[in-house]
Amino acid sequence: MRYYFDSDTLFIRGSFRAVSTGISGGIRPVSTLLNHTVPAGWSDKEPEKELEFKAAGAGINRDFFGLLTSVPMQHCCVLQYDFITVFITAGVRIEPPVNAGTINIIVCSSEGMEDAALLESVMVITEAKVEALQAMNLSLTGTPTDAVIVGCEGTIKHRHAGRFTEPGRRVRESVLHGVPQAVRRHAAADLSPGTSFFIFSRFKGEHWVEWSLKDCPYYPCHFPGQRCDFCYCPYYPCRDEKLGQWDESSNGRKVWNCARCTLLHEPEIADYLKKFPEASRTELVCKRAAK
Repeated sequence: MRYYFDSDTLFIRGSFRAVSTGISGGIRPVSTLLNHTVPAGWSDKEPEKELEFKAAGAGINRDFFGLLTSVPMQHCCVLQYDFITVFITAGVRIEPPVNAGTINIIVCSSEGMEDAALLESVMVITEAKVEALQAMNLSLTGTPTDAVIVGCEGTIKHRHAGRFTEPGRRVRESVLHGVPQAVRRHAAADLSPGTSFFIFSRFKGEHWVEWSLKDCPYYPCHFPGQRCDFCYCPYYPCRDEKLGQWDESSNGRKVWNCARCTLLHEPEIADYLKKFPEASRTELVCKRAAK
């Protein structure tokens, strides 16, 4: 899996088995997952065509699942919990009267799931979303246009994904943390001008860490003059053992460790990826080698 944003759309590319409750949803193999911000004053009479037009403009054929939102993509929250990555946009204003918009949640697993587990994940996401909204004392359990996509890649490892399973627990905790963050960022748009990234850390106890490009206390974490545009790597986990390695986590699971990778921090590579956001990891490695 890899993901990138343009001005109004989140693109998640890979080789997914996925389920969607959104437009033209269902369960099938797809190469792309989309979350697209519609223009102001947009009419929802032909949502399928809006998504097809956006996909075609990006050179993507019809093997995709897509969602629509009025939330700007710079208010998207991205959460990484081991092999689970969650993308959330939430168009709910928290000032009274509460204004219900759309909450879109996309979950990607780098470990394969059976179809039943994908469907169970939808239930876990919905339950966690309701729990998160109630904890915020909002007088709604969702909006009329909320939608969910769950996609997985790789060899099937999970037959089930209920809330107490390994994938279910990670999905639930990500949604519980991410929905309030996404709601608040959209409600205070002038205070959250960029995409927000959260990583589940076990360093000195389990907790969520928010990463921000501004005033990073760890700079420079690799080398003086490094670029930090892609601190939250869009290729994670790349599984390229020339760039990273597999380590054992505190709970005995294998996790991908790319702390020593400097590829996206090299100024020339960072500039290239910003100019060509669809570039593959292999393309970037080749560009580095040609320097």
